[in-house]
Amino acid sequence: MTARPTSGDLRTRQVLVAALAALSGATDAVGLLALGGAFTSVMTGNLVLLGTASTTTNGALALSSGTAVLAFCLGVALGTLLAGTPRREDGVWPARVTVALAVEGALLVGYAAGWWVTGADRGATAALLLLATTAVALGVQSSTVQRFGVPGLSTTFLTGTLTGIVVRLTTRRPLREVLPGVQVVVGLVAGAAAGAAVVSALPGAAPALQLALVAVVLVVASLRFHRGRAATSPGPHRETTADVQEPGAPSGPPTPGGPR
Repeated sequence: MTARPTSGDLRTRQVLVAALAALSGATDAVGLLALGGAFTSVMTGNLVLLGTASTTTNGALALSSGTAVLAFCLGVALGTLLAGTPRREDGVWPARVTVALAVEGALLVGYAAGWWVTGADRGATAALLLLATTAVALGVQSSTVQRFGVPGLSTTFLTGTLTGIVVRLTTRRPLREVLPGVQVVVGLVAGAAAGAAVVSALPGAAPALQLALVAVVLVVASLRFHRGRAATSPGPHRETTADVQEPGAPSGPPTPGGPR
């Protein structure tokens, strides 16, 4: 029987997941403030915007929010094909997760190039294409983290994560069960704050923040999980709340995580 995942590997993964949440927050802030007023990962928000636009006859908002939804769905499908679904022999960080996140990084590189080429005076069509590209990237990320097989784990839809935090606090669960979810939520908020600050003060540097976050995740994951050794494999062991407390669902049977 192969070794169970080490606590160090699980902690490292949790930090990287929080960094991916920060990337989601930063990218959402950029989309909201500079690319047509739609989100790149908050699909509940985009669906509400789409419904609102249909009533108020706001064609531009309907186009941006609808495009983001479709692009995100495309990204989810792509990420699923790239990362695959959880398998019993998976390690803490399967190699296909890194491959899928590298594709997300490539999409963000293309977006960054488009951002810098079009400049601050970009037209509506260019902004829509940039929004769609980032929505595809976040869709890839959203489905890729599902490969970890941890119920409720997400870097893009965090209503379930927030619910899990409050449930655990209310029922006085151990702090170790609360902290992972808090890390992800803090990562998202911090990323959104940083993204908003950069796009407002130094808009040309906005893509650099997003690229830096995905680059850090890829480098750390490669060094920790793929360099010189196979990722720690739990074999037939499946992760439970005894190994790592998932951010999005309370202890016991998994609680489906809702969109944030």
